[in-house]
Amino acid sequence: MISVLSEAKGLFDEWIATVASAVDSAVGRYAPGRHIVLEAGSDGLLTAKLKSSQKGEALSDLSFRISGGRPNPPLPSNWQSAFRGSHVEMELAPDQVMFRPLDFPKQAADFLDAMIHTQIDRLTPWSADAAVFGWSTPSANPHGRIELTLAAASRQEVEPLIQLATALNAQSLAVFAAPPAGNELAGRIKVLDQSLWSGSGRMMDTSRVLRTVLLSAALSAAISLVAALYFGDSLDSEQQALMQRISQRRAALRLGPDGGSAFGLLAKRKQTSPSTVVVLEALSKALPDGTFVTELRIDGDKVQVVGMTQDAPSLIRLIEKSPQFERATFFAPTTRAQNASGEQFHIEARITPSFGSKT
Repeated sequence: MISVLSEAKGLFDEWIATVASAVDSAVGRYAPGRHIVLEAGSDGLLTAKLKSSQKGEALSDLSFRISGGRPNPPLPSNWQSAFRGSHVEMELAPDQVMFRPLDFPKQAADFLDAMIHTQIDRLTPWSADAAVFGWSTPSANPHGRIELTLAAASRQEVEPLIQLATALNAQSLAVFAAPPAGNELAGRIKVLDQSLWSGSGRMMDTSRVLRTVLLSAALSAAISLVAALYFGDSLDSEQQALMQRISQRRAALRLGPDGGSAFGLLAKRKQTSPSTVVVLEALSKALPDGTFVTELRIDGDKVQVVGMTQDAPSLIRLIEKSPQFERATFFAPTTRAQNASGEQFHIEARITPSFGSKT
């Protein structure tokens, strides 16, 4: 578990460093600022020239030397303001730079950066950490390969320039290598492009800023998740309570003002629905002796009777005499069985409304 966490931390730190480098490069390239060119003279004398300016002010060229990473003599205030947030450019003398022609397979054009970085200690007297280097634009040759020129210098040669630009609060420093006279290179080769300034007079700690932003985003996401869970549960509870009240209200509306209880519903059903026992009792009184009922069906306010009797037509009159029945009719033909002396009847009658109140 510890090894996994260590590996994850290493990958995260590597990602932070890569993003920080890209941000620093973008800030140094696109952030507005003055453009100052340093020209090397004899005996370590440097001459600063203001190449471009935001506000258009003009400054006379200024010469000085580097002592302990700072200008000697100290710069006047107008030049200190000019250096603050500026892009500084310096060109190394040809005797400070080593040039080497290289060729690679054409397929290696997309991997030149990694290939040269891994072989810099073989191509130059310095390791990759102890050198500043760059290369010219690759060009194809007739043999299907690409050719370029590597320019490298000792980092120790440019370290005083980095210290100077940092001390003067410059925004970025670019160092170029000029090819010697007679060299076929068309232009200079950039061997160093370093962002230095954050806008507050100190080295920009982009990694710290990125970590702070990511931590803030993680905390915000966690707070949002907790809030969503809390308020989501609260809303669900309120929704359930509201749905329950709506269901109760609908039930009350269906029942009406007098049917709000189970007892009231049962009482209402008893008063409006005929009792099977009472229907049987009324039929037994209406039907004459010798009549037998084989089937009895009650459907709402209708009753159907099937049975055997000696005189089926007379049953209609007898049933309608009963105050509990009306509109008695035959709902099927009356038949006489071969082995029976009576008739099979099928009579249907309507149960009167007064039936319920009497029971």
